[in-house]
Formats: sequence, structure tokens, C-alpha cells
Amino acid sequence: MVSEAEVCAQPVLEDVLGTAAPSPHGVASSAHSVPLKKFKSIRQEMKEKGLLKPIHYTDPGLKYSQTLYPNGPYAYAVNEPLVNYADLFYYGVISIGTPPQSFYVLFDTGSSVFWLASTYCSSEACTNHPLFNPSKSSTYYSRGRTFYQGYGTGSLTGVFGFDTLHIEGLSIPNQGVGLSITEPGNTFVHANFEGILGLAYPSMADGQIPVMDTMMQDNLLPANVFAFYISKNFEDGSEVTFGGVDQSRYTGQIYWAPVTEQLYWQIAINGFQINKQETGWCRDGCQAIVDTGTSLLTCPQQYLGYLQQYIGAQANQYGEYMINCNNLNNMPTLSFTINGVNFPLPPSAYTMVHNENGQYYCTSGIMGTYLPSRNGQPLWILGDVFLREYYTVYDRQNNQVGFALAA
Repeated sequence: MVSEAEVCAQPVLEDVLGTAAPSPHGVASSAHSVPLKKFKSIRQEMKEKGLLKPIHYTDPGLKYSQTLYPNGPYAYAVNEPLVNYADLFYYGVISIGTPPQSFYVLFDTGSSVFWLASTYCSSEACTNHPLFNPSKSSTYYSRGRTFYQGYGTGSLTGVFGFDTLHIEGLSIPNQGVGLSITEPGNTFVHANFEGILGLAYPSMADGQIPVMDTMMQDNLLPANVFAFYISKNFEDGSEVTFGGVDQSRYTGQIYWAPVTEQLYWQIAINGFQINKQETGWCRDGCQAIVDTGTSLLTCPQQYLGYLQQYIGAQANQYGEYMINCNNLNNMPTLSFTINGVNFPLPPSAYTMVHNENGQYYCTSGIMGTYLPSRNGQPLWILGDVFLREYYTVYDRQNNQVGFALAA
């Protein structure tokens, strides 16, 4: 469980979730939760079709390289498939237009742009998915501004437009949306979603007003927060909640950590322990991006070899780190110290169990990234491996992230 260490200046939950002021669009009387459906991952789809190539894993940190280092040594070229999302499982339904057209999207705290596959797109990735057709919406309009969106290992081009977005009882008029024109690579062909709804800060939105910011400007929410519950063991029940928290999804207290840079949901890490022994890796400070658009827990590359060796993982030809499924009881507990509170991850949290044609095997849910934070401190990515253990609240009013033990 989360330790009972005291945390300085913790805001009262009721203060964070206060009522919004009235607006012409009305005020939501309660929070709005969007169910997230579990699908096969892109990697699983490709593996079943014999399309997965050796050394298929790439650095998850490349997703952030253009934003963190637009002109620096980590601003890598982005002309490969969108494989950052290859291991993700959970997507939710939104509708857009008049009459509404419905699509599955990834709710991604690691990016800011909202985009959909559209009828403008002729790439292979747009040949086997539902496509948004702006000509069939009476409320769609566009000023013709184009965009380029890089995700580190892939990118797309498109045109920005505006339409009414519907999210689980919320109607958001004049929401900016990117409509794809090209989606390079073949990885996206195997995706089970049609777009990405970015939930990071507006400074990364390429001039588009992100969905959360539109909700805030129009006072559509009882509180300017959203929260994620990612179900354990991949069962149904995952959800994203806008405007509040779902108290049935967590136990105990919500512990808060301030955002250290308003690009991503980036926070400070003060310590990292293996079996309660401090490693010293964050003695001089570490940073972490809390990212629902990354499936794994990502470790700074300089520590990855040691950590995989410590948990007994060995790399195979696909870049996966294999684990003996029978060894979980002997593997260590990992723990992060965030704003004075310890958040442990047991072996069951960071071990991925796979079933391939009735044969079970296990892999490490930990990968490495070469990308440091902009202040030079080592960078971790707290993806779904971490988020399945901890309910997370993203507070735009106070620029902080809350963590509570998931129910």
C-alpha cells in the first residue's frame, strides 16, 4: 500500500473538486465517465499475423523528443510507424459532428492534439477503419490550416477543422480537431482505434485548443480535473472521468505531486528503491512523465541493464525482456518516492503475462529510454504498468497530479 508518510501542503480533495462557475453552455452537475474498452494490442495483432519483426521495440521516450528538444541532440527524425502505441489496450468512444459520427480514440496524457482518421486520408492505415467524413456534418467548418504531428517513431499530416464533440453526455461546440491526410507506416493499419485525444498541456497543441481546455473555457465541468482508472489484469472496467473522481475506483487518500513543467504531466521523483533498498539513482533528482499513452514503465537507459538483471529478465530477438513466470514470488518489489510518499510496484504489476495459442509466457513491463528531462535529470515514464496500480487525478486548476491506490 501507499505509505502513510506525511506530505507537505496537501490540498483538501473538496477544494480541488470545487464547483465551476455558470456558463452559457451550462454546468455539468456531476463528473462524466467514459468507459475504456480493452482490445488486442497492435503488437499482438501483428504477432498473430506473422508481421512482428526482430528488435521491434523502440525507445518510448522518442514520443517526447521533438517537444523537449526541438533543436537539440534528441530531436530525432520521425519517419517510422507509430509504434509507441503498439502495446496499448484501452480505448474509449467519442462522437463528433451533426449528426454524430462515433469513433474509438486513445485518451492520451502524453500528447495534446485531438485528431481523427478522415476521408481526406488515402494511406493504407485509413483503408480499414471508420473515417470521419466532414462533408456529412452540418456543424463542421475549417479555416484550412494544416498540421504535422510527430510522435517520435511516427507522424501524420492533416488539416485542422472545428465541430461539435460529444463525450459521454458532454457536448463541446467548436472543438478543434485534426483530420488526417497521411498516416505513414503500416503499424497503424493494425490499430483498434481511429484517433488520439491528447490531454497534455496546450503548449504542445500546435495552436489547437485541446479538448480539456475547451471544457475549461466553457465551464462545462464541476471541477477542472480528469482522472484515469486502468483495470488490473486487463479485465473490463477501465475509465476516464472528466470533472471529478470516481471514489469507487480507489482506496485511501489521494497524494498530490506538483507538475514541474507544463508540457506533459511531468512530476519529480525523489527516490527509487528495490526491495526497500534505496538505489541512489534519483539522489540528485529524477523527473517522470505520467502518460496513459505509454503502456510500459520506462526506466532511464543508464539503469535499465541493472534493473532487468535484478528482476531476472533477459532480452530476446524482438527486444522483449523475458521472465520466468514461475519466479514471481522471488522477484523484488520496486518503489518510487514521489513528494515524500512511497508508491510500490509488486512483481505482478511489472510482469506482463501473455497467452499465445494456449502457451503462457512472461515479459518485463519495463523498457528503457535514452531521453533525459530538459533539466538534465534522468527521465522515467509512468505508463500503464504503473497506472494499473494507482488511480491518477490530473488537476489543471492547481497543476498537480494525484495518486491513490487503485481499487
